[in-house]
Amino acid sequence: MILTHRIIEGIDIAALSGRLVMADAPQVRQKLLEIIEQGNGKLILNLAEVGFMDSSGLSVLVSAFKAARAKSGDLALLYLSPAVRSLIELTRLQQVFAIFDDEAAALARLR
Repeated sequence: MILTHRIIEGIDIAALSGRLVMADAPQVRQKLLEIIEQGNGKLILNLAEVGFMDSSGLSVLVSAFKAARAKSGDLALLYLSPAVRSLIELTRLQQVFAIFDDEAAALARLR
């Protein structure tokens, strides 16, 4: 699992690449929580390159969402792959997460 981070207009954007599974979940969770803690709590999570995610990966997303909300921020998911979108919809988490297919729209939501 590869995580890259950049900041646009004070909003953190983290891009994940690979498989978000149990073996990678603790490290990814820790890094995302650090990004949220050091920033203003506004995070866009680009999942375009995540080909597979299991329940441990979902728990990482929920942890990041809760941490962002605790800082009066928010979390948006960007560019979900078909496999990840299917898992999100299967668990009905699309009712919790703001999901975007356009980075500008995600940035506008978090401004």
